[in-house]
Amino acid sequence: MADPRFRAVVIGLDSVPPDLLFDRFAPVMPHFRELRSHSAWGTLRTCDPPITVPAWAVMFSGVDPGTLGLYGFRHRRAGSYDRMYMPTSASPLHPMIWQTLSRRGFRVAVLGMPPGYPPPTVNGISVSDFLTPEAAEDIVYPLRLKEEVLRAAGGPFFDIRFRADGRGELARELFEMTRRRWRAARHLWQKEAWDFFAVHDIGPDRLHHAFWKYFDPNHPHFEKGSEFATVAEEYYRLIDEEVGAFLEGVGPDVTVLVVSDHGSQAMQGCFCVNEWLREEGFLRLNGPRPAPGTPVEKADIDWDHTQVWGAGGYYARLFVNQSGREPRGIVDPREVPDLIARLRRSFASVRLPSGGPLPVRLFTPQEVYREVRGDAPDLMAYFDDARWRSAGTMGHPGLFLEENDTGPDDAVHSFDGVIVWREAGSRSGRAIPPQQIIDIAPTLLERFRVPIPPTVQGRPIPELAVYE
Repeated sequence: MADPRFRAVVIGLDSVPPDLLFDRFAPVMPHFRELRSHSAWGTLRTCDPPITVPAWAVMFSGVDPGTLGLYGFRHRRAGSYDRMYMPTSASPLHPMIWQTLSRRGFRVAVLGMPPGYPPPTVNGISVSDFLTPEAAEDIVYPLRLKEEVLRAAGGPFFDIRFRADGRGELARELFEMTRRRWRAARHLWQKEAWDFFAVHDIGPDRLHHAFWKYFDPNHPHFEKGSEFATVAEEYYRLIDEEVGAFLEGVGPDVTVLVVSDHGSQAMQGCFCVNEWLREEGFLRLNGPRPAPGTPVEKADIDWDHTQVWGAGGYYARLFVNQSGREPRGIVDPREVPDLIARLRRSFASVRLPSGGPLPVRLFTPQEVYREVRGDAPDLMAYFDDARWRSAGTMGHPGLFLEENDTGPDDAVHSFDGVIVWREAGSRSGRAIPPQQIIDIAPTLLERFRVPIPPTVQGRPIPELAVYE
């Protein structure tokens, strides 16, 4: 049975870093300043990789991405060179906390927590996430509440096209999406006395990708005096107003947790990993270099003489063309360790356009995860602590691009997110040491007095477990 002594609201603000929430935009966020004055707050360190999917799933399962089988937004189908797929709410290989609580009779509402399409079956209400297909009908569980949710919000609020030109229209769409999301959240909160209520807002992530260079003087493409110079401040003010209005309805008798899945930072550009692999002899083409921007899946690669190829994104997912596994694999599994050693040595020689070395962290999933399940890459690589994206396309004249190869983009992800925990009835606040994202789920389970499954890898956070 549900424990009436503990109720929790989780507010997930995608991609929000500590320096923006706690410092840069704090002067225009009075509701958040007030919340912090009654909370334990600080930095929340994310997982490897620092990506929305899998980070939210790690947060609410308490296990690492390898155990979940989630390595990013796009996964390669095993045994293929060009078949990719997107994860769904059914992809994580471990239950989320709302599923665990539902099975024990707690009433839960989950609005948009990724991966959230189709909306998971819960003991309550769930609403799909930003990965919802445009024409999808099954966006709310139970489906009979779909029109009610959309009517309360004022229309759909799943996502916007953010890697695009026309920043003025983009800003208007972003602000409206956020207003709709929080109207829906306020409406759902009022439906009943939920034990667990979670809402995810993708808006901050979209803001950072589209407008970072307009407010950060350290961005390599900073535009001083732009008409968009105040968009970020205005958006954080809007978030403060919307969350403040929501929390006013929640009241002081419910524990409130504000978290982000990772942070954000200025994007330096893209490293063309497949062009580099070609230059270093790890990848070979059948003919001349393809047109600039050709996806690696569509390039005419000579698989009979290719050892390694890569996928783009916030980090490079590298795949070994392994014999007995890939259709035209040539690398004997026994030779993989030597191949990895060669890659490490070769990466060490990469130079930035400025002439300095490109810091590269290259590792296998087995080195960082308790288990490696699902369709994992063979190798993972961060370029300068993820400041440089990995370009999955080919045909570029050089190894570095100033812009994202998938569209206009100002920001990439960073490893430090935020945590703000306001215990029900708390009247004091304090900073706490940096915490780990994998510890959120067991902390909540402990507070709900639900046994923590032995498969959970995280541990309850002492500063929150004892915080009164």
